[in-house]
Amino acid sequence: MNNHKINFDAIEWISGGTGKRYKVFIHGNQRSRLVEYSYGFVEQNWCTLAHAGIVLEGGFSISFNGNVERFDKGDVIFIPSGESDKHKAILAKDEKVTLLLFESINN
Repeated sequence: MNNHKINFDAIEWISGGTGKRYKVFIHGNQRSRLVEYSYGFVEQNWCTLAHAGIVLEGGFSISFNGNVERFDKGDVIFIPSGESDKHKAILAKDEKVTLLLFESINN
């Protein structure tokens, strides 16, 4: 096995509730997540954690304190941690998005 390659095909999907599933790889204080959101997913609380990643398929919007930004296939996302960058994912009817996210566990 290659110690520098994440094989998401060998990792089981975890259900995150309605409209969300993900695969996670953790090494040290770094987490890599392959995440799928689909219509029906509702983020109950504002997230204040940092995220960096890329949209692999589809598209969605993110509300930052009520200001909405659109992200589509190929877009790179960088969200700093903190209250000033709190955010929620928004999916329109029939939307689905696949993201690859990189996060520090201690953020």
